[in-house]
Amino acid sequence: MTDTPPRRFGLFAATAAVFALAGAGGGWWYASHQATAQPGEDAQLEATLAGAGISSKERAAIEGLVRNYILENPEVLPEAMERLQSRESQARVAPIRGALETAFPGAVLGNPNGKVTLVEFTDFACTYCRQSVKSLETLIAKNPDLRVVVRELPIIAPESAPAARMALAAAAQGRYPAYHKAMFEGARPSDASIAAAAGAAGLDMTAASAFAARPAVEDELKRNLEFARELGINGTPAWIVGGRIISGAVPPEELQSAIDAARKG
Repeated sequence: MTDTPPRRFGLFAATAAVFALAGAGGGWWYASHQATAQPGEDAQLEATLAGAGISSKERAAIEGLVRNYILENPEVLPEAMERLQSRESQARVAPIRGALETAFPGAVLGNPNGKVTLVEFTDFACTYCRQSVKSLETLIAKNPDLRVVVRELPIIAPESAPAARMALAAAAQGRYPAYHKAMFEGARPSDASIAAAAGAAGLDMTAASAFAARPAVEDELKRNLEFARELGINGTPAWIVGGRIISGAVPPEELQSAIDAARKG
């Protein structure tokens, strides 16, 4: 897992999305199956087509129609890809959404009682996470009902884990926002920068060090890693709001749009 830059979609994936979403007719159904078929399914597909009365000539015509439609209407590709990603995200998020939005006690930014929840997976060694701090602060200022559940995902550097453990210790002392801000404003994670951020946040260092060593803290980090695997997240930052999964240091406008949709939903 690594820092996650802004997303870029491949033409192949977008074309598959068009096949899967273009329509409900028999021809479009065939195109959808072709776009998502797994190895060994061709024989089954041929039998299904034959059973539906679709000849090889009609099959060729269907393929031609799909190809021509895409060439003549390339603007549908981003929309189709977005819709497909939305469906996939919702299917991944739905079974674990309650647990995902249940914060480690104190590890919350924004309004702890907010009606709209944004989950962020972050790593203090992540350059893109650091770049996203200002955007997140802007979102919190613009959305007084926004509750941000931060999930520490220390995956980038060996020093990420001690920084994450201290963050959870800060949460236990009610000082999470201050520590989070100090860590991202300071140098990359190290013994010195962690100590400096903890001091700036006003932590009781003896209690914090003891808390950071608790099994419950390690369990939380393992839980976050498991969440990331279930959601298909392989880098930071990553965001979940409503049923959407958003990867990378995206513009705040994109997150705001997702927040608005979640609020309406």
